[in-house]
Amino acid sequence: MLDDGVTEMKFLGTIFLGLIVILYPKEESTLLEQIKATELQMITRYGPTTYYEDLNSQAVGFEYELAKRFAKELGVKLRVLTADNTNEILQAVINQKVHFAAAGLVVTPERQSLVRFGPPYQDVIQKMVYHRDSLSPPTRLADLTSHHQLNILTGSHQIDKLKALRTKYPQLTWEKNPQAIDLIKEVGEKKMLYALVNSNELAYMRLLYPKLQIGFTLPHTYQLAWAFPQSSDNSLYLAAIKFFNQLQQQGELEQLRKRYYGHLKDKDFNYVNIRAFIRRIKKRLPLYQDYFEKMANHYDLDWRLLAAISYQESKWNPKAVSGTGVRGLMMLTQSTAEEMGVKNRQDPYQSIQGGTKYFVALKKRLPKHIQEPDRIWFTLAAYNVGLGHLRDARKLTKQLGGNLDRWTDVEKHLPKLAKPRWYKQTKYGKARGEEPVKFVKNIRRFYDILILTDLKEKTDLKEKKESEIEESRNQEGKVASR
Repeated sequence: MLDDGVTEMKFLGTIFLGLIVILYPKEESTLLEQIKATELQMITRYGPTTYYEDLNSQAVGFEYELAKRFAKELGVKLRVLTADNTNEILQAVINQKVHFAAAGLVVTPERQSLVRFGPPYQDVIQKMVYHRDSLSPPTRLADLTSHHQLNILTGSHQIDKLKALRTKYPQLTWEKNPQAIDLIKEVGEKKMLYALVNSNELAYMRLLYPKLQIGFTLPHTYQLAWAFPQSSDNSLYLAAIKFFNQLQQQGELEQLRKRYYGHLKDKDFNYVNIRAFIRRIKKRLPLYQDYFEKMANHYDLDWRLLAAISYQESKWNPKAVSGTGVRGLMMLTQSTAEEMGVKNRQDPYQSIQGGTKYFVALKKRLPKHIQEPDRIWFTLAAYNVGLGHLRDARKLTKQLGGNLDRWTDVEKHLPKLAKPRWYKQTKYGKARGEEPVKFVKNIRRFYDILILTDLKEKTDLKEKKESEIEESRNQEGKVASR
């Protein structure tokens, strides 16, 4: 048993420790520490350049992938919130309703007074677009008249630049559109004549609206960056700077940009081919979509990828035959068909089944460490040129200092297989290396169009429901006022 003196000392010690806690409270944790104990919250826009969900409800998109990597770096879960327009997104950041915004936000002096921008990760330019059926559209700034009114979004970053340009081009006029969420769609559907839009968004949306034409480009480059709240707590902001610096130094940022935009260059845009594809989505695809979906479900693939391969091969013509004897929707050789158990290459279901089985077999034969989506692009190249020639190209890429596991590196060297200087060094010899590069680019474009078509259908359905709800409310209001 302890004596009373010891007990009294313990009691006084407890009081003393309590006074220390009161007088010197525990230091408050930083925002980054709080996030690591919970989750990282970002706000973005729903769209092909930012964030969307595929048919398997898997989140994808350039902005999303960047944010997902950031969350992984921090060791936390990423929670995604969406808003319809830039004003809502910025307001959510200003009011600290979210930790940051990753929504293709252009850095401007006005916005810098409201939020704090992280390191820029992509440059964009402003393009004036019009519909192909427009009469006498302006193709230069000097062509503008008072009748050529440009449309911009409310809260647009273009205002300051337009005001500056008006000193040289006094006829320059514009209109803010508070109701318009997607100006590219508005012009593509002939609901407005001219609009100023970001080049990265146009690169995607032009696939869905191939009749969009580029009139002129404004003489200024803008930078995209994430937006953070203005705060004395720099912990998350500094972590983002470190994250982007690492991506830049390792070359990952450039690879990511190429992955999402490398196949969408203006020089590769083919109006006729894309128009034909969109027509056939409506007329031919419904005949075989169930088959693509069935095979995709069986092998855990996206049916739109299988559909894109088939279109590139046969234009969805089950009776297609090439000069070399390949046949059917998936254009199988006789030997491949026999290997895959296909008895009739011109039977649509058998062809899709055999082509899918062959695609999966090629994918499995690639080195396991190759990550997606590069693994898909390599498999497509092998489907076209053969696994042996692809291996030659990968070895050649490594020999020339590139990364043999990155499609963006290997596609640069595949065309060398047609040149004696290079193919004589390889195991499998000469190959028309340009063909698999074009093959992959085309399939990626067709695949993107199928994704955009799905997104458009969802957006149109949402807008229709919202319009019906608004109309119903208006009718109820009229009845109530009688």
